Amino acid sequence: MNATSAVPKPAPSPAPAKLGLGLLVALVVGSIIGSGIFGLPQNMASGAGAGAILIGWTVTGVGMLLLVRVYQMLSLRKPELDNGVYAYARALSGEYVGFNSAWGYWVSAWIGNVGYLVAAFGALGYFFPIFGNGNSPAAILGASVVLWGIHFMVLRGIQGAAVLNAVVTAAKIVPLLLFIVLVALAFQIDTFRLDFWGDAQLGSVLDQVKSTMLVTVWVFIGIEGASVYSARAKKREDVGRATVIGFLICLLLLMSVSLLSLGVFNQPTLAGLKNPSMAGVLESAVGTWGAVLIYVGLIVSVGGGFLAWMLLAAESLFTPAGGGVMPKWLAQPNRQGVPANALWLTNGMVQLFLVLTLFSEASYLALISLSTAMILVPYLFSAAYGLSLAWRGEGARAARQRSDTPIAALATLYCVWLLYAAGFKYLLLSALLYAPGVLLYAWAKRQRKERVFTVWEWAILAGLVALAGVAATMLATGKLGL
Repeated sequence: MNATSAVPKPAPSPAPAKLGLGLLVALVVGSIIGSGIFGLPQNMASGAGAGAILIGWTVTGVGMLLLVRVYQMLSLRKPELDNGVYAYARALSGEYVGFNSAWGYWVSAWIGNVGYLVAAFGALGYFFPIFGNGNSPAAILGASVVLWGIHFMVLRGIQGAAVLNAVVTAAKIVPLLLFIVLVALAFQIDTFRLDFWGDAQLGSVLDQVKSTMLVTVWVFIGIEGASVYSARAKKREDVGRATVIGFLICLLLLMSVSLLSLGVFNQPTLAGLKNPSMAGVLESAVGTWGAVLIYVGLIVSVGGGFLAWMLLAAESLFTPAGGGVMPKWLAQPNRQGVPANALWLTNGMVQLFLVLTLFSEASYLALISLSTAMILVPYLFSAAYGLSLAWRGEGARAARQRSDTPIAALATLYCVWLLYAAGFKYLLLSALLYAPGVLLYAWAKRQRKERVFTVWEWAILAGLVALAGVAATMLATGKLGL
């Protein structure tokens, strides 16, 4: 099913909030720069030496740039498609695949928000020990208050929330820039060169590079933020521009933080730091006040990232519901044009999993790895759809087919590589979370009085259920876990 004309348009909100280029860029940067960058030095060094980390950043930088170019190309070739993560998958392979792309993106978003809140209160634990590592009863209570406080603020209007996100995004970049300048002054080239390719315990260079992939992809999740909000953009061409500008800003920040830290501490020392490891690095460079700066920066940054992802998560349900692949009630906005029912469901799941962290031993890194694995499939469908359009010369930019085709092909290969690098464990766990979505999809199809599955879609469902069954069995027997 390739006919994009078959994609129904979502019901328009009564008071749509239109976002300009600046707010779209802030949405991209705000959704990318959250908690991940603050633990980046330790997360990267835990499985790789400086040489492999450098290769990992090169692969990720080029791969993500290709994916960014695909989203930019799709926004121009198919400007009529709103919420690209969902619409591109649907246009490529039908309604159930489109639903799964939106579902996976949504699950990834709220799991990531659980991780954000745990990280924020873990940082507050530096100042107030009652919060512990972010999963104590006091921390969960505090996180719940923050969750619902922001929830009711967003219900008052998307435009106001987007403006606040822009302000917070600007504020959280300040400590990152200070870190980069101060650590650059303390950088020692001999430390950076020490065990450049890692010791034998880290494995081969390929294994080390693979170990960096989920971390680097996690910190880049959000590059599609402007595409998800394309229906609310003042100018359609701003969607692609915001994606490229946001990506380049974040690439410079992320690579600088990761690589400069290797000139202050060697790989084993960095790997042993407590997170947020940026605090330990800056404390070594300038003293205790450096650690305080990073902890404050983390709290501000996570607040902004949490807000951005709350907006993206709700929108990722709202548009597909308007297109008929999710229940109608998720497409109902409030008087301010906010996807209120989608927001309630999203934050209800965040609250549930916050409570579950009291009883779970799952680490923050495990949460972000699972969140990352969930989003790889939507990325792959977007890249594959871009390749399909470019190959056929379809869309408003058909004249640029020659340059678009190799870019989309390489982006697709990069997404396949990411699935391989993620490993079988997280793909199984992802299937366990993808499979239950069929209940919402079947509900939506029954509301429309349509046949639920085609033959092709039955085959996809059977594969998902089989993988989910394997995952559930392995979890029950202790052979698989977070």
